[in-house]
Amino acid sequence: MQVILKEDVINLGYKDDIVTVKDGYGRNFLIPTGKAVIASESAKKVLAENLRQRAHKLAKIKEDAQALAAKLEGVALTIGAKTSSTGTIFGSVTNIQVADALTKAGFEVDRKIIYIKESVKEVGSYKAILKLHKEVSVEIPFEVVSE
Repeated sequence: MQVILKEDVINLGYKDDIVTVKDGYGRNFLIPTGKAVIASESAKKVLAENLRQRAHKLAKIKEDAQALAAKLEGVALTIGAKTSSTGTIFGSVTNIQVADALTKAGFEVDRKIIYIKESVKEVGSYKAILKLHKEVSVEIPFEVVSE
């Protein structure tokens, strides 16, 4: 089943992408929650027209994302966490803590675009990926220290 995404869906695609999904996933989750519509011929024509009209706006959004990526290039974060005597964190460090640290550093970033590949459960150095645009992403190194 082909669907047109109405918003970004993690590990599937970005807004206005035409993707192929299994029938049940499309009918039972994507379409009822408003994340996608069925990719009929008329829907594809409407999408093409909308993309043509929004091309200028999309270029501006991409430029803004590239400018923010350039500003974030040299940023390194330090995140404090409560730890045991062995260096194991009580809980874990998530994208919420990274977003808070970026806000304190002067960058307003939505926590939903921050991805941390490995689980952060010990003191040490890690990397978070900020997907600012479907073609623009930046890697932010952060260090977890004991409070």
